[in-house]
Amino acid sequence: MNDIDAWVWWLVGAAALGIPLVVTAMPEFGMLAVGAVAAAVVSALGVDAVIQVLTFVVVSVALIAVVRPIAARHGRQSPRLATGVEALKGRQAVVLERVDASGGRIKLAGEVWSARALDTGRAYEVGQEVDVVDIEGATAIVL
Repeated sequence: MNDIDAWVWWLVGAAALGIPLVVTAMPEFGMLAVGAVAAAVVSALGVDAVIQVLTFVVVSVALIAVVRPIAARHGRQSPRLATGVEALKGRQAVVLERVDASGGRIKLAGEVWSARALDTGRAYEVGQEVDVVDIEGATAIVL
């Protein structure tokens, strides 16, 4: 064991930290792995073991302190491009068959959808434009 250089052990530690990163998808393990790689580089330069450990700690803590809040902020943001049902909300549609609280048909984004009026006392006649406020299953709720 004494024949193996310290930088190799740091790289083994970095690889070992990469395994839980992949298994748990916790980015903190990746940041610790980067700290171990930095310590391996310092070790390859022939620096003392205390400086190697300090390099590992400083780089790891710095990455966790800087990158983690940025990643958390990006994780809370909603996607800018709405897809699927979310992309249909807020769009306009044309009434094909009278729409009231019990149902009807509209043409939405080039497709025929079943629809229901949001306001139970209101009805929309053929040819009228309506706004889609929600989608419940395969039924558009219109206003």
